[in-house]
Amino acid sequence: MMLRKRSCISSVTDKVVTWLRSRMRVGDYDKKHVLVTGCDTGFGCLLVKRLDVLGFRVFAACLTSQGAEKLQAASSSRVTTLVLDVTDEKSISAARDFVAASLPEGQGLWGVVNNAAIAGPNAPSEWVSRDGYQTCLAVNLFGLIDVTRTFLPLVRRARGRVVNISSVSGRIAVGPSPYCVSKYGVEAFSDCLRYGYTHR
Repeated sequence: MMLRKRSCISSVTDKVVTWLRSRMRVGDYDKKHVLVTGCDTGFGCLLVKRLDVLGFRVFAACLTSQGAEKLQAASSSRVTTLVLDVTDEKSISAARDFVAASLPEGQGLWGVVNNAAIAGPNAPSEWVSRDGYQTCLAVNLFGLIDVTRTFLPLVRRARGRVVNISSVSGRIAVGPSPYCVSKYGVEAFSDCLRYGYTHR
């Protein structure tokens, strides 16, 4: 009898939570600013286009000027492209200064999406050189950490959020070893960031 009661309470709670989540809406898209990294192609490029259609103000960070020009030409005036190399601290600082100067007075970033990533060498672990690991970690992990740390004050100002694009390879080691190692790091950093950010 007690088990049935718990099951019923659990079912009702689940339905209430699902209903509440379906009622949550993000409003005033046009007043929300989002930074997305790795926008030359792939997920980053598609995300910028989707956010643009929804009406968000987007800072689209591309690795190359050609990627930035191509994306700018395909977007509305709500999208501002910039060149950002996530492995270069000076480039990250310059991007932060540009974004901060472009934001309306007193506003911050509603979101930072760390999307920039590379697959790295696809070979058995023992064949991959230290440089192979270093290159992958520099983009996928340390670049993500540096971008997050640099832009966090702007995120806090808007009571925003950080979205780190990871992979199933960050939980199960399938795929190239450097990529898996970097994505495990992304998962760990995201957990630490979540704990620290929510307990301030």
